[in-house]
Amino acid sequence: MEKVEFLVLRNLLHNEEYLRKVIPFIKPEFFEDYNQKVVFEEIVDFVNQYNERPTKEVLSIELQKRNDINENSFREIAQLINSLDEFPAEYEWLLDTTEKWCKDRSIYLALIESIQIADGGSKEKTPDAIPSILSDALAVSFDNHVGHDYLLDYEERYESYHRKENRIPFDLEYFNKITKGGLPNKTLNIALAGTGVGKSLFMCHMASSVLLTGKNVLYITMEMAEEKIAERIDANLLNVNIQDIGELPKQTFEKKVTNLAQKTQGTLIIKEYPTASAHSGHFTALLNELALKKSFRPDIIFIDYLNICASSRYRGGSNVNSYTVIKSIAEELRGMACEANVPIVSATQTTRSGFGSSDVELTDTSESFGLPATADLMFALISTEELESLGQILVKQLKNRYNDVNIFKRFVVGIDRAKMRLHDCEQVAQDDLLDNKKEEEYSYDEKPKKSFDGFKF
Repeated sequence: MEKVEFLVLRNLLHNEEYLRKVIPFIKPEFFEDYNQKVVFEEIVDFVNQYNERPTKEVLSIELQKRNDINENSFREIAQLINSLDEFPAEYEWLLDTTEKWCKDRSIYLALIESIQIADGGSKEKTPDAIPSILSDALAVSFDNHVGHDYLLDYEERYESYHRKENRIPFDLEYFNKITKGGLPNKTLNIALAGTGVGKSLFMCHMASSVLLTGKNVLYITMEMAEEKIAERIDANLLNVNIQDIGELPKQTFEKKVTNLAQKTQGTLIIKEYPTASAHSGHFTALLNELALKKSFRPDIIFIDYLNICASSRYRGGSNVNSYTVIKSIAEELRGMACEANVPIVSATQTTRSGFGSSDVELTDTSESFGLPATADLMFALISTEELESLGQILVKQLKNRYNDVNIFKRFVVGIDRAKMRLHDCEQVAQDDLLDNKKEEEYSYDEKPKKSFDGFKF
């Protein structure tokens, strides 16, 4: 019986449609036989260089240019090429057979690599990378969707324009404006700020506001203890200065929390991991455990913060630069957002040059310019002595896939550090910013709450 590898090579030479479809999915290492691997490499090289399907004659000529094969191998490969006659086959069957072969080979090679990693044979990858390697292998599949036909698929396009997208709204007016009503699912959203400016405060405030809307919130902290994050959220939701929380009588504290519980149907889970010890694999395992033990599925996830997460792909201390590691972490978190079908909100540090600056750019992103390339929304939180005296913090858009980044490029929000809260400022504060001369009004379905005045505890 003819092996699949031989069938694949024959059809790569004689079936143009098949070649264009499958070449992106086939890897040279899928071929166990060295001679077949060489032939495949020659086919791919020719297609990449000339965008044409090679003939047997062309392959034979190209083979002569190689200096990495001996005479015996050359004769065997030449004989193999000569035997690759046309073999008509039902197209769908051919695709299905090739897809199954690709998946089987991918899984086999992933298992071999995983065993090698588990035995300590890899200098770059840790055992934590094994689930991701196996998951990628299992996900091998030919995509039958060939794209959106602009003229023919207009009905589908029209329906998408009028389909209400599930979003997590802010309780801050200008954040809703720049996101057209809130954060969509399957997105990664990043706050950039220096130490002490307000990264954690922003996320704690947003987690609090989302909880009040009845949504489920998961807050993962890598920097502070669970109790410290809970303390900040207490200050926000219970309307108490953070310094005074410890002085509240137990009865008063209990009453405030009980009243809060009656105001929302949502649940907030805070989970702590040691710094740089956990990655997306641990977070996914946590989601599965919460779903199993508590029937809890988050509507939004906060990760405080990205730079001190680990990567499932690279071992800590391995010879891999910080750009690669941070970009990898961002890609893994965005993949997790897609898998869990939620928005993820995280933060990153500014560089030394950006720390304490009155203006911040994408170039001030600490350790990795690959981070803004991955994020859907990225904005800077900027604090100056003048802003602090006014009880304000400046927000500057750096990247925005939801809206024009130049509309409301800069805006201010009020900040109450004692109660760990943010709030809308008077319009006159926004008018003072020159960038807002290009303002445009966008409608969105859910009106933001102006404050927490409706929630008295």
